[in-house]
Amino acid sequence: GLARGLHETVKVLDKKIAHLCVLAEDCDEAAYTALIEGLCDEHQIHLIKVPEKKKLGEWVGLAKFDANSNIKKTIGASCVAITEYGEKSKALDMILAHFA
Repeated sequence: GLARGLHETVKVLDKKIAHLCVLAEDCDEAAYTALIEGLCDEHQIHLIKVPEKKKLGEWVGLAKFDANSNIKKTIGASCVAITEYGEKSKALDMILAHFA
């Protein structure tokens, strides 16, 4: 499962059901960043930072596409939390090895 946005992400981080949290570095709200980092640290949840919230939004399905599969509009996501990894893959193995 996936929690997108501050409200959903804070809920799953506080319940300690998130396996991983991804935070955009270009988030312009310092309190927002401090809250997410603090909850991840307090509950020992892994945190990855990515450069752009627009790119993170695209990765988690917040992009709209035209008929030719070109991105028409992307909504940024400052943070997301992963509650279930899904099927095993090489990408998942790389992420898990990063935190080992």
